[in-house]
Amino acid sequence: MDGLRILVASPLGSIIEPALAARFPAGTVTVARDRDEVERAVRGRLRHDVVVSDLMWNSAAEFTFDGLDVLEVLRGADRLAPVVMATQGHGMEADHLEEVLVRPEVRGVLRKSDGPQVLFDAIVEVAGGGLVRPPAASGTGPTIHGWFAHGRGRTAARMAGAIASGRATSHATLAEAANVRYDTAAKIGREYLGELIWLRGEHTEAAVPASVVYRWCGEHARYLLSWCRRNGHADVADRVVGHR
Repeated sequence: MDGLRILVASPLGSIIEPALAARFPAGTVTVARDRDEVERAVRGRLRHDVVVSDLMWNSAAEFTFDGLDVLEVLRGADRLAPVVMATQGHGMEADHLEEVLVRPEVRGVLRKSDGPQVLFDAIVEVAGGGLVRPPAASGTGPTIHGWFAHGRGRTAARMAGAIASGRATSHATLAEAANVRYDTAAKIGREYLGELIWLRGEHTEAAVPASVVYRWCGEHARYLLSWCRRNGHADVADRVVGHR
């Protein structure tokens, strides 16, 4: 397939750029290594035929930008294109991957360890309208993004983001950081996140203590902060300096 306009959104995109240029000599390859470069590449050019993006960014931006943010940049600029998402293949990506697999613009998902030829083949396939990705998981309990999308989910997400960012370590600080009532913060285990954690099999009992919820938010911080900054809760999505 000749003349493809390919955008590579990755802090290490310069590594694969020469191989892509050699494989698609009649096309153009643009590398964007951070949010600003992605914004410029998307808004300042013609629509790309294929976007290749890292799912998780192995850089200082790992808590502030990821492949799901790349999708939002494309959507916000009205420059949607078929996306190939490149994964590391480790468990830390599971929350992100659950959402990726229901995003219609993501036409390909592959592991970086599969090598460049698999990437080349995926680019050709999705550029031609094909699909190169596993199906979305089913029957494994609710997804985080699905839980946040309904009912009390947005409040649950906001409180989860406040905890994940390091702003909240108690019900009192949670109420202040998330701008909710104290009695709402005190129900985070019973009514807002506890059931999600239990249904996902991440706690053995339906009654989930607040201490487990706070720890869970830390373990899922990368995705929780990603969801919040992409869904109108950017004020709780930036980590407090020094928080781990």
